[in-house]
Amino acid sequence: MRRREFITLFCGTTAVWSFAVHAQADQIRRIGMLMAYAEGDREGQAFIAAFREGLRKLEWTEGRNIRFYIRWARPSDPMLRQQFAKEIIALNPDLIISHGTPNTAALAKHTRTIPIIFVNVTDPIKGGFVASFSKPGGNVTGFTHYEPTLASKWLELLKEVAPRVNRVAFLFNPTTAPYFEYYLTPFKAAARSLGVEAIVAPVRERVEFEAIIAAQAREPKGGLILIPDTYTSAHRTEIVTLANRYRIAAVYPLPFFTAQGGLLSYGIDTRDQYQRAAAYADRVLKGEKPSDLPVQLPVKYELVINLKTAKALNLNVPPSIIARADEVIE
Repeated sequence: MRRREFITLFCGTTAVWSFAVHAQADQIRRIGMLMAYAEGDREGQAFIAAFREGLRKLEWTEGRNIRFYIRWARPSDPMLRQQFAKEIIALNPDLIISHGTPNTAALAKHTRTIPIIFVNVTDPIKGGFVASFSKPGGNVTGFTHYEPTLASKWLELLKEVAPRVNRVAFLFNPTTAPYFEYYLTPFKAAARSLGVEAIVAPVRERVEFEAIIAAQAREPKGGLILIPDTYTSAHRTEIVTLANRYRIAAVYPLPFFTAQGGLLSYGIDTRDQYQRAAAYADRVLKGEKPSDLPVQLPVKYELVINLKTAKALNLNVPPSIIARADEVIE
C-alpha cells in the first residue's frame, strides 16, 4: 500500500472510531439519586440495587447506556441535603430519583425542568410536588407510601400480639415527617374504638428516644408505634434496642426494623416501589413527561414477625398472625 493511501485510510478509520466513541457517549443517559440514608446503610443500598435491577430488565445497563450520580444525605443533616440537591441539579442529569419527602422538597425547590421521580413520599400534593395524583402537572411524579388504613392496622396488630397493652406512644419526627397528621388522625380514631390511650410522641433529637420509651415502661401495659419516617429509619438500631431493653411491645412500619430485632412490622414493600420506579424512569428517558405519569399508590405490603423477640418479651403470637405473615424470624 502506498504511503498516501495508508494515511488516507488511517485518518478515515480514526475519524469513524472517534465519531463512534462520541456517539456512544451521547447515548449514555444520566440519573441523579438523592438518598435519605448514610452511604453504608444496607437498606439504602438494597433500594438502589432494586432500582438498578429494574432498569437492567428494561435494557438500561450502567456504563453502556446509563450512568448514576448518587448522593447520600442523612435525614438529620438538612444543610447537607440542600448541598447535595444543588450538586445533583448542577450536573443537569436526564432524571433524578428522590427518596422521601425532605429530599424531594429540596430538589423541587431548585428545579422546575429536570424530571424527578420520588419514592417513599406520603403526601405529594400537600408537599407541593404535584397538582393531583392523576395529573401531576409539573416535572415531578412518583410513588407514595401512604395508605390511610395503615395506622389502625398497626394498632390492631399490636393489640393482637400484646392484648394487655392500653397505652401506646406514637413516635415520629415532625421535621422529617411533616405528614404525620395523616397517620395520627386514624391512629387516634382506632385508639378510641379499642379503648387505648393514644400518646403523641414527637422527637427532634435522638436523645429523646430513650425518654419516650422509658416513660412507656414506667407503668405496665405500654406500647409503641412508629410511622414511616426517614429519621427513625436511620436510627432504627437504637430505637429497637431501647424498646427491647425496656420490654416494650412495638410495631414498626418497615421490615428492616424487625430484621434488626423489632417485634413486628407491617408496611409497604419499598424495594418493590424502587423496581416500579425503574419502569417510570424508562418511560421518562424515552421521552414521556412526569406531568403525564400518575402518582402511584402502594401495591405490595409485608408483615414480618420476630418470634425470638416475642419470646424475650414473654408474648405469645397468635397462630392467625403467623399464618398471615410474609416472613417469620425465629
